Amino acid sequence: MTRHLLAPALVVIASTAGAQEFRHLVEFILKSHLKITNGQVSPIPVKPVAFHVYTDGLTIRISTENDPSATTTFDIYRSDGVGRRRIGGGGIEVIPGLQATSRIDGVYRHLRLSSESLTITTFPGVSDQTIVSHAVAAVRREDAQATPSPEKP
Repeated sequence: MTRHLLAPALVVIASTAGAQEFRHLVEFILKSHLKITNGQVSPIPVKPVAFHVYTDGLTIRISTENDPSATTTFDIYRSDGVGRRRIGGGGIEVIPGLQATSRIDGVYRHLRLSSESLTITTFPGVSDQTIVSHAVAAVRREDAQATPSPEKP
């Protein structure tokens, strides 16, 4: 599924509640990983990693290309859109997307998912640090090859 088709898929998530089978939704590529401590933002060097996103309508499962058997599961609590800054500046607009949470062993994670990006904010239970991981939608090779390139003079 390309990122152009993800927006309608996010709307369908609410209607598939109760389904027992997880289906592949989209893939994202990790672009940045930040640590916030005492108001200071420190980038953490990362290699691009693919996140595979699956849903059953009630939860989101994310695995990486390195270990597809290890997943993180988030419970969807909001599927009526996510806010983003308007293109070209200005206020905030709401685009199709969802939000979900995960709490395991005192670590709280918040997921923000739209057709263009995935952001996971991690709040460790006994730490003054916050970790923010940001990924952008992957474009499949077939989609990239299908886009005509401008002619060179």
